[in-house]
Amino acid sequence: MSASKIIDGLQEALDVSRGDATARMRVVRVPENVDVKAIRQGLGMSQQGFAFAFGFSLATVRNWEQGRRVPEKPARMLLKIIEEYPQALEVLERDTESVAEA
Repeated sequence: MSASKIIDGLQEALDVSRGDATARMRVVRVPENVDVKAIRQGLGMSQQGFAFAFGFSLATVRNWEQGRRVPEKPARMLLKIIEEYPQALEVLERDTESVAEA
């Protein structure tokens, strides 16, 4: 990391501490609805495989798909990322393999 990036980061931290953080603020829109079943099927995965790959419990995936429960905001964000960037699964698998080999 370059010295200028470190200085920029420190300046941003000072701005935030003073309450002036508007320059770099981002608004993240959380989707109201996600079709968990469509996302999972789009990846060609079983409920069990989907749950395991992304850290959900099998019961949670089933409840979402059957409409008994609705994913909370953080889960909806993760599901949207999975839907938009299915290659995320490859990154997770690669990272998991690296940890397993260590």
